[in-house]
Amino acid sequence: MAVRNQLIRRPPQAVWTVLADPNAYGEWVVGPSESTPLDGAWPGVGARLRYTVRLGPWSLDGVTTVRHTEPGTELELEASFKALGTARIFLQLRPWGEETLVVCDEHPLRGIGGTLHNPAAEALLQLRHRGMLARLAKVVERRQDEALHA
Repeated sequence: MAVRNQLIRRPPQAVWTVLADPNAYGEWVVGPSESTPLDGAWPGVGARLRYTVRLGPWSLDGVTTVRHTEPGTELELEASFKALGTARIFLQLRPWGEETLVVCDEHPLRGIGGTLHNPAAEALLQLRHRGMLARLAKVVERRQDEALHA
């Protein structure tokens, strides 16, 4: 299980605002180049996003489904790539003074990703999370700064 923490220098509501915006998904998640809401009101349980991951000339389409949400504090997702299987991604927001500690926990659920999961795959997930959480922090901080100066 890849678990990583990131302190974001903004309050939990500012972080939740970004997580609750389906159009922001491609800004902070490492991999997707574009995302489109499919149905439901993101981030309500059952809501889905379709996204494309591009690697050079290749692209792979995936779908992420909200499995659990506690507005303002928790978002649990299931990311699905048909060929690779699915993964569970759990994001928890914890107030840390006037800032937010974001805890990200991800692990494979089904398919080849779970079968081939090993320490090397775990290390790659840790690197992905480092980038993803840093991107989330930048998006949250930029948006809140823009809102203050608008």
